[in-house]
Amino acid sequence: MLPNLGPMEMIIVMGIAVLLFGKRLPEVGRSLGKGIVEFKKGLSDVTSGLDDASISSYSSPYQSAPKTYDAPKAEATYTEAAPKFEVPGAASTTAATGAVEYQPPASN
Repeated sequence: MLPNLGPMEMIIVMGIAVLLFGKRLPEVGRSLGKGIVEFKKGLSDVTSGLDDASISSYSSPYQSAPKTYDAPKAEATYTEAAPKFEVPGAASTTAATGAVEYQPPASN
C-alpha cells in the first residue's frame, strides 16, 4: 500500500500516532479499519454493477431496438403565401416564363 515507507519511517509514524491518540488509539484504528472495509465494499459493488451493465448491454448485440412508430403528423396547410422575394433595384421577373427581363443601365 505504501511502497516508500521503510521500517524506520513506520516506527516514526507509529510513535506520532501514539503521541496524538494515546488511549484512544485502538478505537481510532478500529474505526479506520471499518472505514477502509466499507470503502472496498462500495468500490466492489460499483465495479460489479458496471460489469453487469456492460455484460447485459453486450449479451445480445443482434437484438433489434423496439419498434414504436408514431403516426405521421398532418402537414400544416397555409392559407396565404409569403410574398415573393425581390432584390431591390434588380430587374423584375416574369411569372409565366420564369425569365428575367434585362434592362440595360440608362446611358448619360
